[in-house]
Amino acid sequence: MNIPVLYEDNWLLVVNKPSGLLVIPTPKKERRTLTSILNDDLKERGQLYRLHPCHRLDKETSGLIIYAKGKSAQKKLMQEFGQKRVKKTYIAFLQGVLGQGRGRIEKPIEGRPALTEYRILERRKNFTIVEARPVTGRTNQLRVHFKQIGHPVVGESKFAFRKDFKLRFRRLCLHAKSLEFTHPLSGKTINLSVDLPKDLQEFLDKH
Repeated sequence: MNIPVLYEDNWLLVVNKPSGLLVIPTPKKERRTLTSILNDDLKERGQLYRLHPCHRLDKETSGLIIYAKGKSAQKKLMQEFGQKRVKKTYIAFLQGVLGQGRGRIEKPIEGRPALTEYRILERRKNFTIVEARPVTGRTNQLRVHFKQIGHPVVGESKFAFRKDFKLRFRRLCLHAKSLEFTHPLSGKTINLSVDLPKDLQEFLDKH
């Protein structure tokens, strides 16, 4: 499977994850994940190191994800995440039409503080296109927060009922568009961005 590489150096690899792939196995122990595909490729090419994800994306979410070459590099980058020094930006299509141009959602998730910032890019008939930034990194944060304000992500099936909305799509309309961080080993500023995948662009063309 062709996984587009956006950045690579001696310590890190950033790829554009397609929708439909888990990053790591769930308790069901799925064998085919993004991590297994990348590491199988390394093994076939005779590389001795292994790739370790530094954060997560949901199975249905597409976009940028950072891998570390080895546990030491992974630990250093995860410290950057822990100190909120990695800026992640997503594109989301939300059910309904939001009013204000910018917003902050500051609601706890599973008892822990959580903050999401967003700005509206475009309003359409039945949905709103937003750029969203999870300031904290709670599991499923964007999905939970947008459901909490009454505008779940189009295609949402875990935190909202599809039957409650006329607008539907075969997958979650959430895409990890950009990453910005200071490389913990080289000190370089890394700024990466990817376009919407074909399926989400086709959704926009039809709606």
